[in-house]
Amino acid sequence: MNRLSGRDQLLVGVTLFSMFFGAGNLIFPPYLGAQAGGAAWIALVGMAISAVGLPVLGVVAVAQAGGLPPLAGRVHPKFAVTFTLLIYLSIGPCLAIPRTATTSFEMAVTPFLGETSLWVRAGYSLVFFAAALAVALKPDKLTDKLGKITGPALLTLILVLVVGCLVKAPGGYGPATAGFVERPGIQGFLDGYQTMDTIAALNFGIIIALNIRARGVTDDRQVVRATIRAGWIAGGVLLVVYAALTHVGAVSGGAFPGAENGAQVLTRLVSWMFGPAGNLLLGAVFVIACFNTCTGLISCCSEYFSTQFPRLNYRAWAVVFAAASFLISIAGLNAILSVSVPVLGAIYPVAIVLIVLGLTHRWVGSLRLTYPMTVLFTGVASVAGALGVKLPIPLTQMGLGWVLPALAGFVLGVVLSLIRGE
Repeated sequence: MNRLSGRDQLLVGVTLFSMFFGAGNLIFPPYLGAQAGGAAWIALVGMAISAVGLPVLGVVAVAQAGGLPPLAGRVHPKFAVTFTLLIYLSIGPCLAIPRTATTSFEMAVTPFLGETSLWVRAGYSLVFFAAALAVALKPDKLTDKLGKITGPALLTLILVLVVGCLVKAPGGYGPATAGFVERPGIQGFLDGYQTMDTIAALNFGIIIALNIRARGVTDDRQVVRATIRAGWIAGGVLLVVYAALTHVGAVSGGAFPGAENGAQVLTRLVSWMFGPAGNLLLGAVFVIACFNTCTGLISCCSEYFSTQFPRLNYRAWAVVFAAASFLISIAGLNAILSVSVPVLGAIYPVAIVLIVLGLTHRWVGSLRLTYPMTVLFTGVASVAGALGVKLPIPLTQMGLGWVLPALAGFVLGVVLSLIRGE
């Protein structure tokens, strides 16, 4: 078969959405809505750029380049190895995978048992990762699980939540707070980093391509095209869901102000709308969403590491990542989130410029120094910002201090390439 059927293409797209839509995707849009209040829709535009547009473009850029290592290799072979490992470890056992267990625990167990012991959290994480590992051991079958079962189940539960908010809303939007008062769009863009979807997009393509081939597509060009279509489908679903959750959060923030995170925003609203049953609904949403993402992350990380370090096969790496994530998850959600903010602040800008360069490769690819110079300048600025170093650069106070260095690096790369005849 040379191309996917319409039904299979939709299933693959829903599978990719399910891999994207995890803990951060549930927490941050409602919190954005609660904080932005009347400016929620402007803030959503900013978040949509960094948490929907860039991930979709990331899927496109990586698919066209043939994977993340070839894309990053245009900077330098050593950079490709280092950056790719850093990306996989960030979305893998160091941050994103453990976060799926801790977040779902906080939403599915804590509301019913209250403060629990370390052993209860460890027991939940053990069962959670064992189940995710069982599904991840067959990466080419993810479409049958995520696309047909858990993905549609998740969307149905979110629809129930949103419809409940529309039918029985406790009030209107509240006033904007925090960084959303003066720059709601920019703050929304920066908050979109926390979903981690842009860096995840650089890696998910390898598993999506595997599932496309498992459905009988053998032509490489058709695999790339089907992967890109899946990205657009996943992006469309993400945008609709983010808009719905932002509205829910804005309504909750107006009626129940003072929430400290997105989990509290949702909990307060569903408890008011549905009573005790609301916690069951919300717990199920979080468990399914986090399970889907956990499975996808274990799969893509194991697939990459089994090709780069073949002494362990795919199944062995999957066990390693599940076990490591289990151990780190015991530290708790707050500890993981405190580490993720500076790490993502350093990585995200580099990922963004790589995606932009990859999409414009047909025009800038022949100018060999554009990739290394742009990434170098961006990396210095983003790492400095993540470490708390305030460089005297415009936009730094907005959290975008890397933008002008990236442009300067690009221009310098173009000029040096032309001078050197490259």
